[in-house]
Amino acid sequence: MPQRVSPLAPFRHQTFRTIWIASISSNFGGLIQAVGAAWMMTAISSSENMVALVQSSTALPIMLFSLIAGALADNYNRRTIMLTAQGFMLAVSLLLTVFAFFGLLSPWLLLTFTFFIGCGTALNNPSWQASVGDLVPREVLPAAVTLNSVGFNITRSLGPAVGGAIVAAFGAAAAFAVNACSYLALIFALFRWKLETPDSKLPRETMARALSAGFGYVAMSPKLLNVLFRALLFGLSASAILALLPLVARDLVAGGPLTYGVMLGAFGVGAVGGAMLNARLREMFSSEMIVRISFIGFAASSVVASLSSSTWMTALVLLVPGACWVLALSLFNTTVQLSTPRWVVGRALSFYQTAAFGGIAVGSWVWGYLAEEYGVSTSLMLASLVMVLGAAVGWKLWLPSLETLNLDPANTFREPSLRLDLQPRSGPIVLLIDYTIHEENVAEFLTLMSERRRIRIRDGARQWALMRDLENPDIWTETYHTATWADYVRHNQRRTQADAEVWKRIRELHAGGEGPRVHRMIERQAIPPHDALDDVFHKTSLDLHH
Repeated sequence: MPQRVSPLAPFRHQTFRTIWIASISSNFGGLIQAVGAAWMMTAISSSENMVALVQSSTALPIMLFSLIAGALADNYNRRTIMLTAQGFMLAVSLLLTVFAFFGLLSPWLLLTFTFFIGCGTALNNPSWQASVGDLVPREVLPAAVTLNSVGFNITRSLGPAVGGAIVAAFGAAAAFAVNACSYLALIFALFRWKLETPDSKLPRETMARALSAGFGYVAMSPKLLNVLFRALLFGLSASAILALLPLVARDLVAGGPLTYGVMLGAFGVGAVGGAMLNARLREMFSSEMIVRISFIGFAASSVVASLSSSTWMTALVLLVPGACWVLALSLFNTTVQLSTPRWVVGRALSFYQTAAFGGIAVGSWVWGYLAEEYGVSTSLMLASLVMVLGAAVGWKLWLPSLETLNLDPANTFREPSLRLDLQPRSGPIVLLIDYTIHEENVAEFLTLMSERRRIRIRDGARQWALMRDLENPDIWTETYHTATWADYVRHNQRRTQADAEVWKRIRELHAGGEGPRVHRMIERQAIPPHDALDDVFHKTSLDLHH
């Protein structure tokens, strides 16, 4: 049995503790701003769909730009990216405050400002979430992810109510001003953080190649694909309650901005409770069961909220989806981080954010449209049916359990000394690896090479193939391509300790005395005058022993 980790263990690490506390301030201001924006939209527009679009406008940039932000997080200094994002959001919030104070906001202008704030969030989140693994050891990473959820939802339990009171007493412009001030503590904490980044002799990946590598890794990781699909369904269905809550407060219980803040605060209190129970529930239930409970909890709460006309009944019921929200999303986040090596974790998290927030953005628009056409209660009822469907999908697409694979770099690759003078951009590079496999081991060899193929392609190899010698059937040749020599080196440096186990088992099946023979070749096209052909061949072919 693994030793149980204290939920507060990440606080022993000073940098994590400092940034976590600063994030409390930023999140507090963000929630006050969200209340101000949502309630202002109810004042300047009579359209239910426009109210729901406030949440969509914040979530949409995360869906659109998270992949690029994830590639930036894996290839540039994450601290610099986060400082840029926070500074941008500070500037946008100041402009929003000025426009609101002078009464210049229209519905579409308000959505534009919230969209830009969402852009800053999209840039910030992959770098921040990927940095958690840099701030704490791997064994306390689940606790750190949960503490981030706790921090956000502590502010959610108080921020909306405070935001509602500020809007009711001083107007939305005051809420926007408070949010602008809330960025300062986090910017200061990030300035003090001295992030150590490993030196690399390889050139930085281009954006296109970084995105391609991220796509390849996720596409060849079936467990990650299950997580992303379930997160998409969860965001699509669960967004109904948060997107329609201003309308629930205004139309179903006949309340004002303070009522909306109290209801959103109740959702946050439930989320804090869910975060505190997180570790215990993971010991009692599988990851899949927790996600199913979260879907069903949202569905039941949505039905009750659609039928209730009591403020206190609705607020009480919102404790349940609050808990389910943090249980599901923190579980998705932790599963992605523990299933992904550090070189691609920013991009993997960006795919997760794209799925979850894409679902939230689309769902918010859908439920808002249905509320406008058929009423708020009907929209919540329909959303509950999609939530039940999301739970049922788990019978076919199980959420993987939290992985304990060792995804630290294997560090077994040593760049060979070449007789041909290659530059990092030289290529394409073709690899051929010869194995000697006796007939009785062929079935096991093919099984291992199937896994080897997945790992190769996942880590950037292209045109992978396995061939058998017709004249000597014991000889098998694995071949694959990389675009450049730098890509070849990078491909081998991505090998993890868990991947090395597969390679070790393959080597044990190899019957040759010196290990598999590796041929590293650079591909060239023949040049037609015939007298130059031999010269080209001798300059471009490599046959080096690994």
